[in-house]
Amino acid sequence: MGFRLRDQTYVLAEDYVLHRIGIQQLPPSKKAEMMRRLAEDMEKQYQPRFNSILQSFITQCRSDPCSTLLQVIEELVGDGKLNWGRIVSLFAFTGLLANELYSQGLSLDCCKSLAKTVADYLGGEKQEWLAQNEGWDGFCKFFQTPKDESSMKTALFAAAGVGIAGIAILLVR
Repeated sequence: MGFRLRDQTYVLAEDYVLHRIGIQQLPPSKKAEMMRRLAEDMEKQYQPRFNSILQSFITQCRSDPCSTLLQVIEELVGDGKLNWGRIVSLFAFTGLLANELYSQGLSLDCCKSLAKTVADYLGGEKQEWLAQNEGWDGFCKFFQTPKDESSMKTALFAAAGVGIAGIAILLVR
């Protein structure tokens, strides 16, 4: 299941990155469609904070964005408090980062490397968590469960906000 989870994570991460830089037109799956919707909502909710973080990130990572992204990922989800909100915020941040770097001349292959960094971490270091939460099928189930959508979205964004604050702290150090 581990290899499958890593591959599924890469497909989702690559789709989101390509979508954000304007290349991927149609989502390859319902999971990708759901991730796009949730990550875009999160981007809108936290746009000023993300923009500030992006500028700090770009200033610090010029030569090696994937290595710096890995540090951000470890800060965001490496504290043992992983949840779907933090994962969505990670996708949102990676998509925004890829879009910004691509607009500054970063190659398509480098953008795909950002997606690979996300997939390698989540599908490797956090593979057990993904498996315990039914993988990406669990992601869809979590967000398709008939609950009060506005309170779930609020809880998701609150959990992600904690992670986004962690990114900001990391980049200020």
